[in-house]
Amino acid sequence: MALTRNFKETVKARAEREPAFRIGLLQEALEAFLDGNLATGKILLRDYVDATGGFEELGLHLHKSPKSLMRMLSENGNPRADNLFALVAHLKTTEGVSLSVVPKPVR
Repeated sequence: MALTRNFKETVKARAEREPAFRIGLLQEALEAFLDGNLATGKILLRDYVDATGGFEELGLHLHKSPKSLMRMLSENGNPRADNLFALVAHLKTTEGVSLSVVPKPVR
């Protein structure tokens, strides 16, 4: 389902004024990937990229075509692990955060 422009602008405005919101989007995307939910992870990463500079700027930093990056995170996209991890590493560095995996107790 395509997001409305109003929703995208709302997310972008909040991301610009609330660093914790941006970091939360990135963290939730990675948690979705680790939980095996590729579709949700891609949606959240796409929202993060749209809210923090867009695919044009990201493409310049990663030396990738913006269209290629958009396809990678599209609903039918199937990103290779090396491209996905390069993207995540760049976003993590740009945001100035360190993310880690914390084990949860087995029940």
